[in-house]
Amino acid sequence: MRKPITEGWVVALAALGINLILGLLYSWSLIQKALVDEWGWTNTEASLPYTVCLVIFSIVMIFAGKAQDTYGPRPVAFFGGILVGTGLILSTLALDPFIMMITFGAITGTGIGLGFSAGTPCAIKWFRPEQKGLIAGIVVSGIGLSPVYMAPLTEIFLRNYGIANTFLIIGIFSLAGISLLSLILRNPPSGHATAAPKRESPLMPLNDYTWQEMLRSKTFIILWTSFLMGSAAGLMLIGHLANIASVQAGWQAGFILVVILSVFNALGRIVAGSLSDITGRTNALLIVFSIQAFNMLLFSFYQGIPSLIAGSIIAGLAYGALFALFPAATADFFGLRNLGVNYGLIFTGFGTAGIVGPIMGGMVADFTGKYTYSFLLAALMLLAGIFLIRHLKSPGH
Repeated sequence: MRKPITEGWVVALAALGINLILGLLYSWSLIQKALVDEWGWTNTEASLPYTVCLVIFSIVMIFAGKAQDTYGPRPVAFFGGILVGTGLILSTLALDPFIMMITFGAITGTGIGLGFSAGTPCAIKWFRPEQKGLIAGIVVSGIGLSPVYMAPLTEIFLRNYGIANTFLIIGIFSLAGISLLSLILRNPPSGHATAAPKRESPLMPLNDYTWQEMLRSKTFIILWTSFLMGSAAGLMLIGHLANIASVQAGWQAGFILVVILSVFNALGRIVAGSLSDITGRTNALLIVFSIQAFNMLLFSFYQGIPSLIAGSIIAGLAYGALFALFPAATADFFGLRNLGVNYGLIFTGFGTAGIVGPIMGGMVADFTGKYTYSFLLAALMLLAGIFLIRHLKSPGH
C-alpha cells in the first residue's frame, strides 16, 4: 500500500529537480550585464534573447500540455531537456543579438516550455486531492529556487571562463540533468486510487469551460491583462537586477540580489496559495498588486545595499505569488477539466510581459542611464491591474 505513495514522491522530486534546472532563466541578469560590459551590447540588445525565450516559453505551454496528454510526460520532458541544452551550447557561437535570439531565445525557450509543462501535472496525479496544492507548490518552487545555486555558479563561470564557456558549461549540465530526470517521470497507472478526485472544490464552477468559451468571456480578458501587468515588473527586475545594483548602489555583486529575489519568489508561491484560501483569489490578487505597486514607486530610492535587498525581497514575494494565484483563479472560474489549455492561454499574458518588462527596462536605461522611469511605468501598470481585478467576476454562458 505504501508503494504508490513512495513512487509519487519520487516522481515529484524528479519534477522538482527538472524545475531547479529550468530556473536558469532567472539568472539572465548576470549574463545580460556581462554582455554589456564585455561584448559591448546595449542593454536593449542584451535583453532580446531573454525576452524571446519568455515569449516562446509561454506559447509552447499551450501545446505542451496537449502533447503530454497524448505521449506522456517522459518523452516531452526528455525532448525539452535536449532542446534546453542544445540552445545553450549553440549560444557559445552567438556573437550578435539576432543569433542568440534563435539559440537561447527560440531553442532553449521551447525546451523550457516542454520541460515545465511536463513535470507538475504528472506529479500531482499521484497524490490525494487535499495534497495537490502542496505538491504543486513544492514542484513549481524549483523554478524560483534555481538561481540560489545557479546565480553564484554563473557568476563564477563568467568571471573565470568568459561568456561563451559559461553557456557551454551550463548547457552540458542542463542537457544531462533534465534528460536523466525525465526518465523518472510517469503518470500513475490506470485505476490509481489518488488519480481521481474524491470531491469537487467548493470554488469549482458549475460548468467546465472549453478554451473557446473562455476566450469569449470578460473574465479571461481581465485575468490575461492583469497577469501581463503584474508580471512585467518582476520580469523587468529579474532581467536587469545585477545592472540595477551597479547603477544605483555601485554594487558589483548583484548576483546576491538575484539569489535573494529567487528565494522569496519560491516562498511567495507557497504563501500566496495559503493566503488565497483564506481571503479568496480576488482579494489576494489585490493585496499582491498593491504591495508590488508601492514597492515599484519606491525602487528608485533604494540607493544602498540594505534597501535594495529589502526591495528585492518584496518584489520576489509579489512576483512569485502570481504563479500560485493565476492558475488557481483559472481553475476557480473556468473549471478543472480543461485547465491545461485554459491556463496555457492565460499564461501567454506572462509571455507578453516578457516583451514589455525587460525591453522597457533596457530602453529606459539606454536613454537615461538609470531605471527610474522603468519603475514608475511598472507601478502604473500594477495600478491598472488593480483597477481590472476589482471588476473580476465569474463568467456566465
